[in-house]
Amino acid sequence: MVTAYLESGEVQNLEEAATNVRDKLLIRLLFHLGCRVSEALFLTVKDIDFTAGTITIEHLKARTKLSCPKCGARLGKSHSFCPKCGVKVDEAVAQEQQHRRMRTLPLDSDTLEMLKDYIKRGGPVKQRGKNLIFGINRHRAWQIIKECAERAGLPKLVNPETGKVHNVSPHRLRDAFAVHAVKTEWRPLQLLYQHH
Repeated sequence: MVTAYLESGEVQNLEEAATNVRDKLLIRLLFHLGCRVSEALFLTVKDIDFTAGTITIEHLKARTKLSCPKCGARLGKSHSFCPKCGVKVDEAVAQEQQHRRMRTLPLDSDTLEMLKDYIKRGGPVKQRGKNLIFGINRHRAWQIIKECAERAGLPKLVNPETGKVHNVSPHRLRDAFAVHAVKTEWRPLQLLYQHH
């Protein structure tokens, strides 16, 4: 059977299929926070505020800006001529900008307890002066999710727009977070409309 996204019960099965606390936490944080895998892998022990029950995520999406080599005006990918100075643009100057924004999100008590226990047992990994929660690379994170999905017997997921079939992956957990957030947000409204 193929579905469009993971239901919260399936995410629970995925988490239960994890063979260690680190992998359980990875699944849990990707689903509960709706963060990108790169953001989850960048998390450090300092990002967790156990008193406030929150975690701070650094948004790490890079954006490329194209500009005219003559006047510096901003260009689109399809521009052949600069809209400002009219010069023919053979090679636009690409500037990559790292957009760094912080967002602080609440953590449920179970996840906080799991994190506390994991840190106490020495789970985090020291890398380049940082105490990283996971200490694994992107490829390993994708492997972990795929292996857990296979152990949990989860179906492959189909993109309803393209019809493309995907394995369960970190990004599919982000999708599940979004769908779940919309469903829980709309539930009170549905109940309200049913009563009128």
